[in-house]
Amino acid sequence: MKHVLMELPYEQSALAPYISAETISYHYDKHHAGYVNKLNALVEGTEFENKPLEHIIKYANNAIFNNAAQVYNHDFYWKGLINNPTTPSAELSERIERDFGSIKAFKEAFLAAAAGFFGSGWIWLVMTKSGKLEIRMTTNADTPIRHNDTPLLTCDVWEHAYYIDYRNVRPDYLANWWKLVNWNFVSDNLARVEADPIAGYNQSCNDISEVCEYVDSMQKNERTPS
Repeated sequence: MKHVLMELPYEQSALAPYISAETISYHYDKHHAGYVNKLNALVEGTEFENKPLEHIIKYANNAIFNNAAQVYNHDFYWKGLINNPTTPSAELSERIERDFGSIKAFKEAFLAAAAGFFGSGWIWLVMTKSGKLEIRMTTNADTPIRHNDTPLLTCDVWEHAYYIDYRNVRPDYLANWWKLVNWNFVSDNLARVEADPIAGYNQSCNDISEVCEYVDSMQKNERTPS
């Protein structure tokens, strides 16, 4: 199977002024696309040629793993950003408060981990196998699914994610990145891992009834402050 570059869910200028179109052009069109192209070249004629991305990440090593994981990580990063304000679902807010004390405490811990991370890599909010939300830091191309954690949110702290806009001032990038977090995406990831069809934002009732109309209206209205 041939791996393809995901389509961005917004225009390249949509995240400005926090992330410029120039940054996205380099980050998406060159870095992300480069990983996709390299992966396709590397898996040709190997046992991974017709395997899905997550299988490759779990079982491959060296260059094949690095490029597959970077494709996955970048896909996840772009999906986790949006140009409209969003807030966590009630379920996500409840679990963040349970495991971090408050949304504010989680934000501070996440951004501190990202600011203090040495070198290139990724900062994640994950659901562990025990059902707890934790912050994970992975170096280079490493990714939580390699370690049986379920990712809910990620921030790219490779310099190519921010250097054009912020030079070496990573904390400024992080503060503005936070304003772009797509909490709908994060909430839906939680709903998916907990197999709760009404905990996220994108799932809707499959029936036409007063009950489904009520559930759908609650999903639209259910917001908690971040």
